[in-house]
Formats: sequence, structure tokens, C-alpha cells
Amino acid sequence: MTSHPPLLDVKNLSVRFKTPNGYFDAVKNVSFSLNKGESLALVGESGSGKSVTALSLLQLLPYPLASHPTGSIKFQGQELIGADQKTLRTIRGDKIGMIFQEPLSSLNPLHTIYRQIAEVIELHYPQSPKSEIEQRVLDLMDLVGLPKLKDRLKSYPHELSGGQRQRIMIAMALANTPDLLIADEPTTALDVTIQAQILELLEDLRQRLNMSLILISHDLKVVEKMCNDICVMKNGEIVEHAVKENLFSAPSHDYTKMLLASRPRPLQKPVNENAKILLEASGINVSFPVQKSLFGKTLKSVHAVDNISLTLREKQTLGVVGESGSGKTTLGLAILRLLKSSGGITFDGQDITALHGDALRALRAKMQIVFQDPFGSLSPRMSIGQIVGEGLAIHRKDLSKTDREDLIVDALKNVRLDPDTRHRYPHEFSGGQRQRISIARALVLHPKLIILDEPTSALDVSVQAQIVELLQDLQDAHNLSYMFISHDLQVVRAMSHDILVMKDGKAVEYGHAEDIFDNPQETYTQDLLNAALHLKGKASA
Repeated sequence: MTSHPPLLDVKNLSVRFKTPNGYFDAVKNVSFSLNKGESLALVGESGSGKSVTALSLLQLLPYPLASHPTGSIKFQGQELIGADQKTLRTIRGDKIGMIFQEPLSSLNPLHTIYRQIAEVIELHYPQSPKSEIEQRVLDLMDLVGLPKLKDRLKSYPHELSGGQRQRIMIAMALANTPDLLIADEPTTALDVTIQAQILELLEDLRQRLNMSLILISHDLKVVEKMCNDICVMKNGEIVEHAVKENLFSAPSHDYTKMLLASRPRPLQKPVNENAKILLEASGINVSFPVQKSLFGKTLKSVHAVDNISLTLREKQTLGVVGESGSGKTTLGLAILRLLKSSGGITFDGQDITALHGDALRALRAKMQIVFQDPFGSLSPRMSIGQIVGEGLAIHRKDLSKTDREDLIVDALKNVRLDPDTRHRYPHEFSGGQRQRISIARALVLHPKLIILDEPTSALDVSVQAQIVELLQDLQDAHNLSYMFISHDLQVVRAMSHDILVMKDGKAVEYGHAEDIFDNPQETYTQDLLNAALHLKGKASA
């Protein structure tokens, strides 16, 4: 019996980029193969060469700045390296589909959803009747689990949720029923429930269409669920290649062992139940107008936060969890008095709801926030020293230049960054380092409360664990209280003493972390935990 050649055969693939300072080898002698209907994962941290390898398969790198010093990529026996554009166009989007990492930036903001899906079909099958293309688009909406969007095909990408946009990207990639689907971090920025749905959808489609799948991810939980064959990449090389059972039960390479061990460290100390109450919020409401009259009167509003009450003690962490749009960040901004709200807020024994002007500005030094996207929240025109010291210039005008510099140095040391880097700029740092800079900026004013808004959502698992450990150590050393907003329940479990579960602006469940994780009472909480932690017997049917 003769064996069939693999669908995809990659041998000794190398990728080199020409830079102003010489050449950079991003991928070095990578080899793997994939048969029809099988799945393979490329795993590793940011900068390991995963996405560059995937883009090489479709020859989508910025040639001639990029080149392949060595290697061969054969798809269905046909060599792709050096293939002409006509050949590549027949393969891209037809025989090989790709789901890119960030759907909002990959979808055209000027085209409707229908136009973008239909275009993929029209490019490869220009003779197809319009009625057939329309029907195919409708069929694809069913295939990716979006039957309710059939009436909204004239919508634009910004009008859809993150999960819906990701499904539209999948529909585009599947439009011509490819033999191979490449999914580049398809669930990174999604809520746990949406993440579970997308992974389930991809696995179902792979089996139903007998399609091959290459999954690129830094999340080993995702990889374990989806792929049988796993390649672990570091610094452009495959350091370990094994089947799932062997890799997770007996990893051979130290780097793989480190990735598997990169779980956030659980809280070491319980909260002191007799500690002073730092923050007390009662009946917090935040509404946004969605419809106004001609004269500006609000006719219809949406309740983003609906009657939320909470208590936070000194050196305590409150985890706030829920899906996108549940009101988590809005609640945090309301407590900081950055959004207009009703209800009572007492901070450090003082009613702060009526504070304005200088009195409110003075309070800000004691209440700080670390935003979700460290790159977006750090000014690219300011040095790290200027960014960290910005709050001192506002709140500590009494300081001399030398004293201010000393506090900036101390803050950088506290977050384990070299103080000499304070003369550099944000783009010169990795994601994890930028997050440390954001924490240093909040820490420099010696606050009592820090609100952390998804501080680990875009980070690799190993960096995530480092940031969680850093935050725990800082809390212990500086008597900090945290409100930790996240959709990553593993990180929340490691960080939090109490948990507030939110849905549609309301509190679904609120209590001690152990009680909520070990014995959730509400169906919504059970579903969240089931999706994130794969608890058995807890989810509703």
C-alpha cells in the first residue's frame, strides 16, 4: 500500500529580513509536514517566529526585504517559494485560507460584511452568478454560527462584537472551502465564553470539511484542546516537536517545561478581615444616552452599570469578571470619578461623590489606574522617565528636580526595570516591559488603590505570570488595594481575595474567591468557569 504525500511539506525553511543594521534571521531551518484533515500547532512566545513562518507559507512577507536563504515549502506537491504571483493567487484564499490575528485591523472598515465575504469568492470564481454568491454568503453565515447576522450583512466591522468579527474572518477564510486553514492567534483578545465557541467552531469545521488546520498560539490550553501535533518555537527555531500526549506529559526541552510551568502564582496571604475599609461603593449607576430629542433631551438610555455595591479593604484584591460589555471598566472609571455616576462612594473614610476641582485632583494621587493596552496608553513622544514622572509634575510640585528623579528611579526599580532605561521610548520595549512601565507610572505617587484594567490580556503566558507575581509583591510591600478587571479567570483566581461577577451592568454574584470558584451559585458564573477552566458538572446544559 503506497502512502500519500503530505498536503503540506516544509523543509529547512529560513527567513531573513534586511534591516538598517544588517540582517536578522527570524526563522532558522524549520521543518514540519501536515496531512489532509490533520491539525498542527506552532507554539511559542512573542517573537519566536510563529507568524513569520505562517506568512511564509502564503508568501505574504515583505519581499525583497524578506528572503529565504534556505528551505522548501511544497503544497500538494507544488513548490511555493519562488512561485510567480499568478500561481500564488490561485492558492491564496482558495486552497489555503488564513485567519489573521486582529480581525478589526484585518477587515476593511469601508466595506460591508457582505462585500468582504463576497469579494473572496468573486476573485477566484469571477464567472459565478450573483445569486450563487449571495447564497454562498448566507450559507457561510450559518456555517460559522451567525444566522442572526443574515439581516445585517450591510453592517460594517465596527458595528459588530469581537466574537462576531472573528467569525466573519473565519467565513472569509472558508469561503472557497480551502484544503488548509491557518489560524493566527484566533482567540487572543476574546472573552472566555466566545473563545470556547470559536475553538469549538474551528474543530467542528475541520472535521466536517476534512480540512487541515495550522493553529498559531501562545496559549497552551488552547493548543492542548485543538491540535494533536505540536511544534514549540523559540528564537526562530523549533526546539521541540511532539504529539500532544507526549508533549504535555513528558516535555523534553527546558523551554517547553518553562511554558507549561508558567501558571500565575496563587495569592500567598489571605486578606485581614479586620483591616480598614478603604473603599465602599453603594448603588453605583452609570447610564449612557443612546437617543436624544432635537433639543438634546435624553429619550432613551442604556444602563452600563446598574446598582452595584462593593467593599474593598486595605491590601485586598477584588477581581471583577464578565464578558465584554458587562460594565467592568465602566464601574472602575465611575469609582475613580472619571465617569459621571449616581450612588455613594466612600474612599479612605471620605465621601468623594461631591468632590470637584482641586479637591478631586488631590484625591487622584491616592487612586490610580493601569490601562488595558500599555502601548496605546503610553505617549510615543515621551521618554519612560517623563511618562513615569508625569504624575509627580502635577501632584508634587514641591519636589526638586533631583528628588523627582530619585522617585522615578525608585518606581522603575520597584517594577524590576533598569532605571537607566528611563531615557528610552515606549516602542523600544516589549509588551511585558511596557506593562511594567504603566505600573511604575501608577506606583510613583504611592497610591492606596490601583485599578488594573485587563493588565495581562495581551501578554504571553510566561510574562503574564511574571506580572501577576510582581503585582502580588508590590501589594505586600506597599499595602496596596487592587480592583483587578479581567476576563482571564485563571489570572483572576491567582490574584483575587473576593470576586464580583458582572453581566449587562448588574452584579450576578459577589463573594469570596474560593466560594465562587469552588461552588458558583449562578448559571452565568458556572458557564464562565466551564468555558475558562473546563470544570466538569458545573456548567448549565
